[in-house]
Amino acid sequence: MLQYPDLNPIAFTIPIGPISLGDMTIGPFNVHWYGIMYLLAFASAWLISMHRAKAPAATVNKSQVENLITYGAFGVILGGRFGYVMFYNFEEFLRDPLWLFRVWEGGMSFHGGLIGVIMAMIIYSYRINRSFVSVMDFVAPIVPLGLGFGRLGNFIGQELWGRVSDVPWAMVFPKALPEGLARHPSQLYQAFLEGLVLFVVVFWFSAKPRPRGAVSGLFLIGYSIFRFGVEFVREPDLGVALIAGMTRGQLLCVPMFLLGAGLLVWAYVFAPKSAKNP
Repeated sequence: MLQYPDLNPIAFTIPIGPISLGDMTIGPFNVHWYGIMYLLAFASAWLISMHRAKAPAATVNKSQVENLITYGAFGVILGGRFGYVMFYNFEEFLRDPLWLFRVWEGGMSFHGGLIGVIMAMIIYSYRINRSFVSVMDFVAPIVPLGLGFGRLGNFIGQELWGRVSDVPWAMVFPKALPEGLARHPSQLYQAFLEGLVLFVVVFWFSAKPRPRGAVSGLFLIGYSIFRFGVEFVREPDLGVALIAGMTRGQLLCVPMFLLGAGLLVWAYVFAPKSAKNP
């Protein structure tokens, strides 16, 4: 088995302060790796968007990319927090509704973030007078690398670890309870599959004109398959009961897979032949 490397979740400290503001004291400021991973996620999304915007007749042009990333960032953060509270900790929300707004206490959900991005892109596509499905096809390839960075943040922060295992690469996470047990480094599995592999597949697929909805459909299918599989070796969320033997993450992947499959069928069978994304 492997021992978790001695990684400090705080990347560096900005030595400003302490500064007294009445009854409150602020500073010095700790910059966490998790926050840096979010910045890398948004930076990668911007770079890939700028590259895709170079294509002739691209759905989003270069001058629109900045707003696209801004809308997407708000969707990810607001939707991710809302989804985490509603999907995984609804009882806590009922006990303390204001907990929804205490984002500094942690807790984000990919499926909630996806819903948030969809809502943001509905508004954004209306603002730029483009087809919503075409905008989502443009967005789909820029998402996976951000997911990968997020999972690396989970690994550094020692959260969302895997189930107990005796595979040679199983790792002992000091924060995991019970202590001293080797576990699957499931965060790294997800970073590789949902981040790198999914990016390569969806980006390659989107490099040529495809029927409208096909790129989005492939992303939904790919993510749901990878996430569903990794959930078998990921420690179930504390206090969230299995339903029909499936974790909450697996249950949320089922409608995601069906939606992706439906989009692919619609794209290749029912959509007008002229409706292709560049």
